[in-house]
Amino acid sequence: MRFKICVSGSAAGECVENEETMGLAKEVGREIARQKCILMTGATTGIPYAAALGATEQKGLSIGFSPAATPADHINRYRLPTKGMELVIYTGFGYSGRDLLLTRAADAVIIICGRIGTLHEFSVAFEDKKPIGVLEGSGGITADLRGIVERSHKDHEVIIYESDPKKLVAGLVGELERKYQPLKDLL
Repeated sequence: MRFKICVSGSAAGECVENEETMGLAKEVGREIARQKCILMTGATTGIPYAAALGATEQKGLSIGFSPAATPADHINRYRLPTKGMELVIYTGFGYSGRDLLLTRAADAVIIICGRIGTLHEFSVAFEDKKPIGVLEGSGGITADLRGIVERSHKDHEVIIYESDPKKLVAGLVGELERKYQPLKDLL
């Protein structure tokens, strides 16, 4: 079974302007491909795009979930990229609807930097009890997530906080293998 890992992060702003953070996002994408997993993103610019480019560099499979209804809408209205993804799914549900479909379709979610949209994807993954990886030190909303989780007063099975992309992806893959081990013969 190939696990589907969503990378969520800022499409613009200070996160994208930071070369180190963009390099980390690209390395997360590479590592997802090295682990033989499928990368999923919001088919957007910034952090998700860097991850998609990293995955495709490693000959990995990258799938984008677009907020647009058509390829023309994706390019002309939303001004989003088409490179770095083998497949783009045009949801037609705008950003918040796209976030829900993307996160629900993933087996796990990685949060890198980010703003309100990233927090939305984190919240959906958290409520759905998906394994979540947070790339510590990447900036943006990641600096606040421990506190948000503590104040939520809700249990969550797996949130991995890690600053090393390889360890973060390996930790999530390990959790997914444990989670799906009882179903291995059925998959």
